[in-house]
Amino acid sequence: MPRPTAAFFDLDKTIIAKSSALAFSRPFQAGGLISRRAMLRSVYAQFVYLVGGADHDQMEKMRAFMSQLTAGWDVATVREIVADTLHNIVDPLVYDEAVSLIEEHHLAGRDVVIVSTSGAEVVGPIGEMLGADRVVATRMEIVDGHYTGDIEYYAYAQEKARAIEDLARTVGYDLGQCYAYSDSITDVHMLEVVGHPHAVNPDKELRRVALERGWPVLAFDRPVALRGRVSLPATKPTLAALAVGGLLAAGGVIWASSRRRRLGA
Repeated sequence: MPRPTAAFFDLDKTIIAKSSALAFSRPFQAGGLISRRAMLRSVYAQFVYLVGGADHDQMEKMRAFMSQLTAGWDVATVREIVADTLHNIVDPLVYDEAVSLIEEHHLAGRDVVIVSTSGAEVVGPIGEMLGADRVVATRMEIVDGHYTGDIEYYAYAQEKARAIEDLARTVGYDLGQCYAYSDSITDVHMLEVVGHPHAVNPDKELRRVALERGWPVLAFDRPVALRGRVSLPATKPTLAALAVGGLLAAGGVIWASSRRRRLGA
């Protein structure tokens, strides 16, 4: 019998057209989690990130800053803020082309797995909305209802590839017949472990690698309201679970903005 196959998708800038950091910066500022100055600077930093991407060293520094930023935050407060504001920022959220690809892979009998550096709290619900079969995501530590600032599991760079290989051993995926999609050079390891890698809206370095290796380069440019393609859950707790993924990304862009400030000083 043929072995099962899967399509592995990065999340930010591959499935999602707009970073959750930019979407949640104003609600977090209004809720008192970040200052207005940090919120405004994060918007600029997010623009820079969307245009230019981030290399390995930047991502590592983003991780460290994110930990510092979120340490001590009350989980209930974060969830309340997101539950009260998500409906205002969800449109448009996903690329229409990505949703179509997910549907095509399911019709072909492949599992769909989202593999993201964003937090499990955001990746899980979005994966459920999109009909993903599995998700791999970063997990933050929570003790007594507060984020400790520590990361239990960091789904980044080579770790994404290792997670995919672990899934292949567990589920039995034939990686030579699997597909993968990402926008960032930091995910080149994830793309290398499958037989059908694809660069989606790639940054400069990934575009260069894709052209050198003959990988298909896809352009996604049709954001669509998520509710226009899939059924959003109506319950407030499920929507609230999107919070921490925004925190993970928010920590990164705020770190980037603070770094630019220091370099310009």
